[in-house]
Amino acid sequence: MKFSANLGFLWTDRSLPDAIRAAKEAGFDAVECHWPYDTPATETLAALHETGLQLLGLNTRRGDVAGGENGLAALPDRTTDARAAIDEAIAYANNLECKAVHVMAGFVSGGDAHATFVGNLNYACAQAAANGITILIEPLNKYDAPGYFLSTTNQALEIIKEVGAPNLKLMFDCYHVQLMEGDLSHKLSDLLPKIGHIQFASVPDRGPPESGEVNFEHIFDVIASLGYSAPLGAEYKPQAPTDETLDWLRLRQSRLLPH
Repeated sequence: MKFSANLGFLWTDRSLPDAIRAAKEAGFDAVECHWPYDTPATETLAALHETGLQLLGLNTRRGDVAGGENGLAALPDRTTDARAAIDEAIAYANNLECKAVHVMAGFVSGGDAHATFVGNLNYACAQAAANGITILIEPLNKYDAPGYFLSTTNQALEIIKEVGAPNLKLMFDCYHVQLMEGDLSHKLSDLLPKIGHIQFASVPDRGPPESGEVNFEHIFDVIASLGYSAPLGAEYKPQAPTDETLDWLRLRQSRLLPH
């Protein structure tokens, strides 16, 4: 089983290139990030080539964060800005040899928001397809992101079906899905053909996957049994220096070593 370090939460005390190097040293197989745009792409790409790690994914910009925005793609009055953010993310991903972009919906609800999101996803998928990039959408839980447009896997699947693009996939974050729906084992099995990336963190504290209400040793085994071989994204919030929170990774790696 392979793991990806989400550098939006891990090693945030370092520059993005140095965080990539730290992930390699810690034994991760890949990296992913949230919003890498403040770092020159050449510096990030150099660190990726130096370490041999692949950047699995990045997010579109959130918009006016100080004003409370958390994505633009479902906001009916922000289509121009949403598509500019999509273009930027795809171009940045292309420069970094990254094959997935998470399009963030934003805080909004209603039929107009749905139609806007579908329209912008159609645009994103068309632009991304020319570059061999997958577009991801991710339901967020109502506790961390109250009012976020996309909140359940069923809603996401309906949108994926409506858009109908082969490069539109579900980002299945076990943390968000457990809080909103539960039944992770069955959902992973049922939704696997629609899943483009899997992430995890303990529930409910969003820490490393070694405490809380989800037995991740079991979940990891379920994912492996389904034949899913892509790296799983460690998107948790360390309450200590990141290197001190990696016992779960060392344990999992030790299980895979020949005895």
